[in-house]
Amino acid sequence: MASASTSSGAIPKIQNSTEHTKQEQLAPSQAELVKHPLQHSWTLWYFEPDRNKSWEDNQNKVSTFNTVEDFWSLFTHIKQPSEVKIGSDYSLFKEHIRPMWEDKANKNGGRWMITLVKNQRPELDRYWIDTVLCLIGEAFDSFDDVCGAVVNIRAKGDKIAVWTGNSNNKDAVMEIGRKLKEGLNLPERVKIQYQTHSDSMVKNSSNIKSMYEI
Repeated sequence: MASASTSSGAIPKIQNSTEHTKQEQLAPSQAELVKHPLQHSWTLWYFEPDRNKSWEDNQNKVSTFNTVEDFWSLFTHIKQPSEVKIGSDYSLFKEHIRPMWEDKANKNGGRWMITLVKNQRPELDRYWIDTVLCLIGEAFDSFDDVCGAVVNIRAKGDKIAVWTGNSNNKDAVMEIGRKLKEGLNLPERVKIQYQTHSDSMVKNSSNIKSMYEI
């Protein structure tokens, strides 16, 4: 996983899902001394469907973090995607970007979609955390084009998507797709598709034509 860096130099590699337990063994006083800043602040959102509320009102801001340690503190104390209610979403976006097509940072962009069939549910949590680590660890050379990521928990099959800000920037979009596929260790035979938000807003998901595929 790529390291996050600051103007003062590179910070230690972001720990993977097995390594982070070492950090939890530190005494509180020690943990305060060794926090490592990320390049960006990130906000985690949770969507749970409630028919009595609007879609936007169902989006709940959970927490914002900007250090490696605060990230792990948050993600080890929330339910995994496989444990939440069907129909729910987790979204992780750069602070000040809302997880919706209409946000000015998203409206001209699109998303790389990873579709999981029902029997892949046991792998969902790993795919999600690896996607998140690609984001906060800035694994993408075209990081300025990355807005965030969403995981959809659905009865027919789950989906993970990385959102980008400019669907017309083909070089950046393709680089992000390749690095995402590599970061998740997806086999070559597994294809991921890139869809524009403009298409998603006016078409049913089954009718959306992919702009790119890797």
